[in-house]
Amino acid sequence: MDAETIIMILAFAGTLFSLLAAGSYFLPKGKMAERLKGVASHRQELAARQMSSLQQPRSVRQRTRPAMGILTALVDRLKLKERFQAKELRALLSRGGFRSQSAPTIFITASLGLPVVFPIVVYFYTLAALPNLETMRLIASLAGAAAAGYYAPRLFVNNAASKRQKTLTRSFPDALDLLVICVEAGLSLEGAVNRVTEEMVVSAPMIAEEIGLLGAELAFLGDRRQAYENFADRTGLEAAKSLATTLIQAEKYGTSMATGLRVLSQESRDTRLAAAEKKAGALPAKLTVPMIIFFLPVLFIVIAGPAGINISKN
Repeated sequence: MDAETIIMILAFAGTLFSLLAAGSYFLPKGKMAERLKGVASHRQELAARQMSSLQQPRSVRQRTRPAMGILTALVDRLKLKERFQAKELRALLSRGGFRSQSAPTIFITASLGLPVVFPIVVYFYTLAALPNLETMRLIASLAGAAAAGYYAPRLFVNNAASKRQKTLTRSFPDALDLLVICVEAGLSLEGAVNRVTEEMVVSAPMIAEEIGLLGAELAFLGDRRQAYENFADRTGLEAAKSLATTLIQAEKYGTSMATGLRVLSQESRDTRLAAAEKKAGALPAKLTVPMIIFFLPVLFIVIAGPAGINISKN
């Protein structure tokens, strides 16, 4: 390799790294600030709702984009949220991490628009790529595209909710331990919740976001029971439902909150340990097929290869 080629390669590499460094400035820096902003906006929304209930009733106008305003007006005019069961839909979107006011409108629009868009795309693609396709096959392709467009938004949200619940399940016992420590140290429940949010915002931002929303609702909602139930519905975890039940019973009957939280924390840790042991027990069975396909042929080649070479030479 001559010197000119080496200089060209180095110049290309330098240019590429410079472009990557310049482009990284415009890339998102993570979702930490977005999560904190979401908690703050939810707190402000609750505060505005509380103030509006104390003062004379008035309508709060929100600034929305023109396109989103048109979609929202169309969905409300056709009463599509009622047909999609708005409460269950918002709970599903909340479990997936989509909590904006426009999330149900976007979901409903995608559920009704994609079954129309997908068949149109498939139709023009078929005309361009397979002009001699049979009519029945074309109709079947269009029907499949329409079904895929209808179920795609729900599958996307369910997948996001499943991934989110797995992440919350892993970090929930740590949050409970911190909550127990704060409560036993003498902090009130609101102070303990805020402290846990501050401590876990770096290591576990998702659970910190959920607990931060719980603290915001405890501060501004008149019914604390509703705040606990909202926390359980947002996460969709059995441990969160148990936590909500424990806190409700502690406030209703005057039982020790620290004792209940400690027992719940131990149960949560035992559940996580049992899940880890279950995965470890299933590991040998899962490794059988990869070992047969990848390891054993290589092992046979290494062992019998030299002997085969000697036999072929002799």
